[in-house]
Amino acid sequence: MKDVEKTNVERENSRKRMRRRSRKMSIYGFIVAAFVIAGGVAISYTFLFNISEIRVSGESDVYSAEEIVSASGIKEGDNLLRMNTGKSEKRILEKLLYVETATVDRDFPTSVDIKVTRCVPAYNVNYKDGTLLVSRKGKILADNGFVTDGLPIVYGYEPLEMTPGKVISSSNKHKGAAFEEFLACAANEDASAIASVDMTDEFAVVVNYKDGMVFKMGSWDDVAYKLSLAENVMNDESVKGKKGYLMMIGTNQCSFRTTDKPAEVPGVIAPATQPATDSEGNTIDSGQISGENNPEQASIFDQYNENGGIQEEAPEESYDDGSYDDSYYDDGSYDDGPYDDGADYADGYYDENGNYISY
Repeated sequence: MKDVEKTNVERENSRKRMRRRSRKMSIYGFIVAAFVIAGGVAISYTFLFNISEIRVSGESDVYSAEEIVSASGIKEGDNLLRMNTGKSEKRILEKLLYVETATVDRDFPTSVDIKVTRCVPAYNVNYKDGTLLVSRKGKILADNGFVTDGLPIVYGYEPLEMTPGKVISSSNKHKGAAFEEFLACAANEDASAIASVDMTDEFAVVVNYKDGMVFKMGSWDDVAYKLSLAENVMNDESVKGKKGYLMMIGTNQCSFRTTDKPAEVPGVIAPATQPATDSEGNTIDSGQISGENNPEQASIFDQYNENGGIQEEAPEESYDDGSYDDSYYDDGSYDDGPYDDGADYADGYYDENGNYISY
């Protein structure tokens, strides 16, 4: 008996039907998945993740937790997914004048965390119609007709915005950038010793310290670095306790002098002192508070130098690679070379690390 061989015959139309069935199943699966996802999203935005607890933390000695929550616009029952955290933070800052920063975070499934920090006044910004009280983050806290005691005064800033609650800005971008660095230093409490800042000329900024030191920091840029360098010089044993003038030399050195008068050298006519001018070329009133235009300040220095035992009277100095360019001497002698009488020249210069290099 012959074996029977079975053969499967696949018809062309059978394969087509299978492909059509497979495509239909894929479409059905996609539709079902879409409905499931849509349903889940709808439930999440309506019934799930609704706020049942709002927690407030941080520093605020002016506003209660209830006032902060109310300012945020967030209410119990609101949906976490629908909540706009950025908008809530902005509302808090705009409505609560003495809040410096605000952060709003979702805490799933049903909670919200709000954290705030209080404003810390940092500077008085003087302008022609009054004085702005500004926080460490640059927020305007008040437009006063008076100066807040204990805080540095900034002159010549040219503010664009004077509205309390807004962030201060300047019509001069250089002055704006410089003041941002002063604010950053205030946030780190590095500016606590500053009495005033004169940025009338953004290329000749003058910083007056509470102890009577005047720092001619020059251009508006690298404020943080220059203030750090000046602090190193003032803390140096050869300078500490003295009053006088600090001046930037180049970009990484700072010199100390006890007088701001031009050097007087026999046989050389000292250049005439030019009156100080603002950025538009207008002469600045000599009565304006400024380390280089304040006769009363200079008188204090003279009296201190006479009675305080400061012997050196260092004339104006100029250094490039550490060499002394001009033969100016503390006793006025001049011999176009080495010291003719061996007189001691007491002053030197400071390198970029604040180390005192004497001659």
